[in-house]
Amino acid sequence: MGRAALAGFKTPSPVPKKEEEEASKQGGRERRGMASSAAFRELQRDLESKANELSKLQKEIASHHQRRKTYTIQLGENELVQKELDLLNEGANVYKLIGPVLVKQDLAEANANVRKRIEYMTGELKRLDAILQDLEEKQNSKKEGILKLQHRLQSLQAGKAKA
Repeated sequence: MGRAALAGFKTPSPVPKKEEEEASKQGGRERRGMASSAAFRELQRDLESKANELSKLQKEIASHHQRRKTYTIQLGENELVQKELDLLNEGANVYKLIGPVLVKQDLAEANANVRKRIEYMTGELKRLDAILQDLEEKQNSKKEGILKLQHRLQSLQAGKAKA
């Protein structure tokens, strides 16, 4: 190519230093923006997973509360039966319903069976109370973790809005 071919092309003029500095600052902001958006997405994923964990925990707590309610009702019924059995005389006839048939049962045996059921249900209620207390403590700590994540997300968004 000769000079004539190059004559139509202009050589690039040098970029002033000020424009170079501004461009590098913008590039830095873009990189920080990309990093903060990646951090933001990561925090959102963490928040979502913690929310799912909290939801599972709440379902488990509800299930245990339902079981506790059932045991409480059964305990009340058995305590009522115990009171009725205590009112009976020594020679009274006691019948137990087995399927569709009433079967005669010894009073002492009936008392022993009802006492065992009451003991069992009382033990189960204590066990369920301990489990529920543990689960509710876990639930509270998960809620605190979620709140901290939400605050971090909000501060990140506030920082993004300023930039």
